[in-house]
Order: sequence, then C-alpha cells, then structure tokens
Amino acid sequence: MQLNEPLTLRSLTIRNRIWLPPMCQYRCRNEDGIPGAWHMMHYGARAAGGFGLIVAEATAIVPEGRISNYCAGLWSQEHVDAWVPIVELAKSLGTAMGIQLNHAGRKASTYPMLPQVTGRRSIPLDCAGWQTVAPSPTPSEGHAEPRELTLDEVRELPGLFAAAATRAVEAGFDFVEIHAAHGYLLHQFLSPLSNQRTDEYGGTRENRARLLLEVVAAVREVLPDSMPLLVRLSASEWLDPEGWTLDDSRWLGGQLRQRGVDCIDVSSAGNVNASIPVEPGYQVPFARALKDASGLPVAAVGLITDAQQAENILEAGDADAVMIGRAALRNAEWAVDALEELGVEHAELPYPDSYFRGWL
Repeated sequence: MQLNEPLTLRSLTIRNRIWLPPMCQYRCRNEDGIPGAWHMMHYGARAAGGFGLIVAEATAIVPEGRISNYCAGLWSQEHVDAWVPIVELAKSLGTAMGIQLNHAGRKASTYPMLPQVTGRRSIPLDCAGWQTVAPSPTPSEGHAEPRELTLDEVRELPGLFAAAATRAVEAGFDFVEIHAAHGYLLHQFLSPLSNQRTDEYGGTRENRARLLLEVVAAVREVLPDSMPLLVRLSASEWLDPEGWTLDDSRWLGGQLRQRGVDCIDVSSAGNVNASIPVEPGYQVPFARALKDASGLPVAAVGLITDAQQAENILEAGDADAVMIGRAALRNAEWAVDALEELGVEHAELPYPDSYFRGWL
C-alpha cells in the first residue's frame, strides 16, 4: 500500500503519504498574526488523526502581507514563541510539521473567507484595511488597486522571506514551504496577466520568475542542509496561452530543483478568473507533469476525497503524496480512517496510544 509508505526528504522521514495542505483558519482574532488555542486544536487534532505531514496555513512574512487581518504571521519573536508549542504538539504525535511562508500582494487586506462574510473583497482603508502592493498597479478582480512595488522593495523581498524562514527554524518546524500559487505575490510576479513590469523582474518568463528563484535561493541558504524546502505552485492559470502555463511550470520545476527545492506542492489557478473543470482529482495531471519534468517528488491536491482514489493516484505514479484538504476539515481522523479502510491492521494505525481502546 503506497499511502502508508514513509517518504524521506533530506533528513526528514515522513510516516505516510497522507498530508494536510495549508488552509487559512482566520483565527488570529487579535489581528496581530499570533496563533493560539484554535491552532493548537486544529493542527493537534490532525496530527492525532494520522496525517504524515502538516503544512501550517499561509503565514505572512510581514504584516502587510497577510491575506486578512485574522491571518497568521511570522515576522517577530512573539510569533516564534506562539508557534513553538503548536509545533511541539504535532511532532510529539508523530507528524512532520512545516509552515507555508507567504506575501499576499494585491490579494492582501481582504475580509476572511468565513460563512458570515459575503464574497472576497478588500477591506477599506478606513475600516482597518491597508494599502496593498503588487508587481504592477493592476487589481485582482473585486480587490482594491495595489501600489506597484519599487525596484528596491522587490529586491528586499528575498531577505524578508529568509528572515521568516530563520524564525521557522527557531520555532522547530521540520520544513518550510514557499507559497508561489493561488494569485499571491510570488505568483503575481510569475504571471504575465499580473506582471507588466519593464525592469529585470518583468517581461520574459525568466525575468518574471527571477523573484521566486531569488526567494528560493535566499531561503535555502538560511535553512539547515538537513531541512527540506517545498514550493507550492499554480501549475496553470487555465488561460493558455495568455497566462502562466503548464509548459512554464515544467521549465520552472527544473529551475527549482537546481536551487535546492526538495518537493513541489502542485495546485493551479487563483490569480485571475478562469473556467475550470472542477471534478475529483482534476489537478492530479499537473502533479504528474511536474514530477516528470523536474524529477522532484510532488504532492497532488484537488478534490481527493476517498481512500481508494488517493491510493490509486500514488500507485499510478502520478504523485508521491496526496494533500487532503476539504475532507480533512470535515474529519480530523481522515488519515487513520483511510488506512483502516484499505486494510492496515489496527495495531499499525497512526493513532495516539491513548486512543487504543477505540479499537478493542
């Protein structure tokens, strides 16, 4: 059974191939980016539920990089101290835990994605919102117009990501993931639909990828050699040939491997509106394409909801791990349940020993 096989990235051995993707929780209710009891419960429950690896939600490297005012951050020692017990709990339960570092760019300063909030839209400046920034002053649909980053500001970004990565190491995380997908700042630089710069960070594909590759190099430099580095990509914007395409991502995968990335977390879209044929496993072919092109391990995402479907993806060689998102929000023990359904003996299931009586 592939789902229950361990996977080793550098010096990190992950107990199985069932992984929890980064999903914003919008629970830093003091609007300071400090995680708390909710995060302890959320990540601890899924570690106890058997997930082999957890990627903590999109976490801002600077305050203005938050998606919403309730999003998590990692720009100060106070944030490090708050993450430490959460990470320690998850790791004590046998899960590898990392964190996704992000700058939301033109999609920052939005209302949180919660049921009582209608639509994704910018928070007005006079209602605790803030000025957003982007490669170019082109707004994302439904969002406020961003300010174009100066060349000096762009050149500061790799150092800001690296500083946050250093804090992640101090907090005890097992790995770092760089968020370059879903229409956030690094993705905005990649896409010709959001990047109209005329300097060395715009124009050609190589120029548009320059910032991401500089961020990767800066982060890799501050991480221990033993610590894996992941990158989340939107493999396609579903708007060929105008947008960022799968062929672009195939090229980028090789560039990431050369710079010390250990695994690609393969998603799609998020930068501009597009017609997407959403169905179970609809993004899995992107994972296979990136795996073949880069030679790196990849994680597949996108409506992977049942155990046999997940196992089939791995058995086919389409991915090296599966990210279980929405199903894991509904069921914190999805991993244990899936492995049991596929025939793993009770004594070998990855549940805490305090729960063994559940199988008597």
